[in-house]
Amino acid sequence: MKAIVCTKYGSPDVLQLQEVEKPVPKDGEVLVRVQAAALNASDWHLLRADPFLVRLMYGLFTPKYQIIGADMAGRVEAVGPNVTQFQPGDEVFGDLSRCGFGAYAEYVCVSERVLVRKPVNRSFEEAAAVPTAGVTALQALRDRGQIKPGQKVLINGASGGVGTFAVQIAKAFGAEVTAVCSSRNVDTALSMGADKVIDYTKEDFTKGGQQYDLILAANGYRPLSDYRRALRPDGKYVMTGGAEAQMFQAILLGPWISRTGGPKMGNLMLKPNPKDLECMKELLETGKVVPVIERRYTLPEVPDALRYLEEGHARGKVVISMER
Repeated sequence: MKAIVCTKYGSPDVLQLQEVEKPVPKDGEVLVRVQAAALNASDWHLLRADPFLVRLMYGLFTPKYQIIGADMAGRVEAVGPNVTQFQPGDEVFGDLSRCGFGAYAEYVCVSERVLVRKPVNRSFEEAAAVPTAGVTALQALRDRGQIKPGQKVLINGASGGVGTFAVQIAKAFGAEVTAVCSSRNVDTALSMGADKVIDYTKEDFTKGGQQYDLILAANGYRPLSDYRRALRPDGKYVMTGGAEAQMFQAILLGPWISRTGGPKMGNLMLKPNPKDLECMKELLETGKVVPVIERRYTLPEVPDALRYLEEGHARGKVVISMER
């Protein structure tokens, strides 16, 4: 089979399209013929070993996993011993980050426990776009943010992978949603159901006097003092991504600020699980959430796709469609 192989850390230039041995499913595993995969910021962090902690987790000098890619959708080709949930022909999707990655390949073997049946009304590309970004947005709003109907919710970075899902999920929970994005993405945010859109090139949401029950920070950088000013006294701030400075502030200072009274501030670390992916599947099948896909690439074009994603201006998701 063909796969994008990474034998050393570096830029997308180190990635190579190679013929490798097709895997065979072991006990509890299924062999999936990948139809589509999706990119995430974690892919280029893993590729570049940046931050350095990546090396401690995934190989100090060389990558532990030579075929990266976490999010995928495909069709079950074969099943290993003791598989009970799936059979050949089933259409599935899932997050492979906890079981060795491998989405940037024509086939992958994966534990049946991380897969969910693909939404019947969505394409393989749309399904592949969901696992990491969609579940991150869900957990940030529902679990960490404890979102409630009628609350005023602000999504900073509303046009990115997590942000596009967050706007729609917040609306599905009955919130009044304000999306923050650039001028070129205002129409996209409105089409996703945002009640109000703030163009950050023209307006600073922290200086308008409006306070929110919940703020989700999915991109860019702002000091915690800015977010705190835009929160109600009992509000919540959840960081899911953005510049390293924003991440470190949320992780290190957020808990201390939360203990001093006022808004609760912190970060979310994604915990992939099929239960939450099933929840996303229901939102997709009911039409409450529709993945936003800006660009599509083929398997040999994965390096180009990663270069584009790393620029930080992708609208929604970037996906890989497998050529046959």
